[in-house]
Amino acid sequence: MRSGAGRADGQRSDSGRTAGRGGTGGRPPRPPVRPPAVLHLGNPGRRINIGLIAMAFVLTIFAGRLVQLQGLDSKVYMAEAAEQRVRGEKLTARRGSITDVNGHELALTLEAREIFIDPSQVEPGKRDQVATILASQLNQPKEQIATKLGVAGSHYAEMATVEPSVAERIMKLKLKGVGSKERYRRDYPGGDLAGTLLGFVGDEGTGLSGLESTYNKLLAGRDGEQFIETGAKGQRIPMTRSTLKTPVEGSNVRLTIERDIQWAAQKAITDQVEATGARTGSAIVLDVQTGQVVAMANAPELDLQNWKKSAPEDWVNRSVTDVFEPGSTNKVITAAAALESGAVRPETVFRVHDNIRCADQVLRDSHPHPMERLTFSGVVATSSNVGTILASQRVGDQKLYEMLRRFGFGAKPGSGLLGEEAGLLPDWRKWSGSQRCTIAYGQGVSVTALQTASVYQTIANGGVRVTPQVVAGVTGEHRVFTPSVPGKRTRVISERTAKEVTGMLEAAVSQEGTGNLAAIDGYRVAGKTGTAMRYDPKCQGYCGYTSTFVGFAPADKPRLVVLAVVQDPQKGHYGGEIAAPVFKKVMTFALKSKKIPPTGTMPSPVRIRAGE
Repeated sequence: MRSGAGRADGQRSDSGRTAGRGGTGGRPPRPPVRPPAVLHLGNPGRRINIGLIAMAFVLTIFAGRLVQLQGLDSKVYMAEAAEQRVRGEKLTARRGSITDVNGHELALTLEAREIFIDPSQVEPGKRDQVATILASQLNQPKEQIATKLGVAGSHYAEMATVEPSVAERIMKLKLKGVGSKERYRRDYPGGDLAGTLLGFVGDEGTGLSGLESTYNKLLAGRDGEQFIETGAKGQRIPMTRSTLKTPVEGSNVRLTIERDIQWAAQKAITDQVEATGARTGSAIVLDVQTGQVVAMANAPELDLQNWKKSAPEDWVNRSVTDVFEPGSTNKVITAAAALESGAVRPETVFRVHDNIRCADQVLRDSHPHPMERLTFSGVVATSSNVGTILASQRVGDQKLYEMLRRFGFGAKPGSGLLGEEAGLLPDWRKWSGSQRCTIAYGQGVSVTALQTASVYQTIANGGVRVTPQVVAGVTGEHRVFTPSVPGKRTRVISERTAKEVTGMLEAAVSQEGTGNLAAIDGYRVAGKTGTAMRYDPKCQGYCGYTSTFVGFAPADKPRLVVLAVVQDPQKGHYGGEIAAPVFKKVMTFALKSKKIPPTGTMPSPVRIRAGE
């Protein structure tokens, strides 16, 4: 029975499937269903290889970039990073001092503070308050400070350089963004004392004129530098390295100038320039034996504390830059040439009229007079132009020219001072007919005050010229003083000629000479007046005068030469009236200051006129 039933069920099942596929069920037959497609991905090992190749390619690119950054270009990026992080700051070297021969400071460096501000640290709402406070403390216009505070993107603006006490007072106010740095400033205790000789230093600490410029490298020293690592806001990063290059202080320069004598010379020439309404003036004091400059003063002088208020043409040292025709002070060279050549002797007598014809011109003495029989000593003592021409004619043009050259005309004196001029000495072959006469008494040539003083130093020193010196020596890095090499010594004329010219110059300061106002009680003085017509480009010709006196003392044992020259005086013009009193004041002070006693001797009598 169980088996029969099973078959019956199987038959029904078959008939049911048959009916479903046939038409007897009432529905169309369904199309056969395909099995789903299967994607064959290939070999798995192949897939792994492709992935590894791709990964290796990417890693190679990264590795190459890493090699470039850390190997090939590492220094470049390190430098860029350091530039952003490391800040360098110059450490200014302390500038050396300039002193007189006794160590008195004429120019020195003092500590100061620079007040600066970081505008980015000042809140916009407080800028007006900060500007008001700083304007009051620094004595500056508020608007000027406000402008610096308002610069967008600025992190640094210098406000002023002040005394340390002022900076300390400002820093106590604790103004955000305001700071101070150590700085130096140049100071000149004497104000205008030797102003154009010393010169001055500009805002950047560089000498711009005078000795400050000439010896700038020695005085300046070597600046140092410091590098520190800072953060984004400029603060120093703790525990980071810093590099320091220590600055080297400048050398000290010791001059041959004596402060007190410089002061006396400056006062005397300034007072006379003002009293006579002159344009300018110069006074020089030289040591006879060494050629060292004891004083070099100009009027008007430059106030070194306020040099910015002066015109650039007033910065120059007129004692070495201004050239002028020397006039009768030049007659000593003609006298030396005449005596050296043997053409004349001090007792040689000349018949001297008050005029003489030279080529197409008639040249005259300073004042009309009848014919005089003057000795050659008398010609020099009375400063006769005509008598000097007569003597020069016995010498000849070439020999006179050669003597002028030997005394230093047409060449720089060799002091090394800034702007030193050589003057003008035309070649003797180019002298005009009148120049052959006028050069003998100092018209037609041009010199500086220092050149003229050097001529008289040569005569006072027995005929030996010593190159003028202004610097006595230098104290260097190790505080060791190194003296300057002594000035070059050159024999110009014989000792005999120098002594004979000295006798003539003593006579020029006697009561019969033109320089009697230069006489000093108790001392023997030798010197010469000079009154020359002054060429002025403004009038395109000769207008005005140059008044000069130059001499030395004691005449029989010379120690000092003093020159005084006054340009274009308006109240008088003769050298004996204008310049000789300046010489007397300066020489008197210098003799006492250096404790030079009178020699106690009397000058030998000098015959001025024949028959005396």
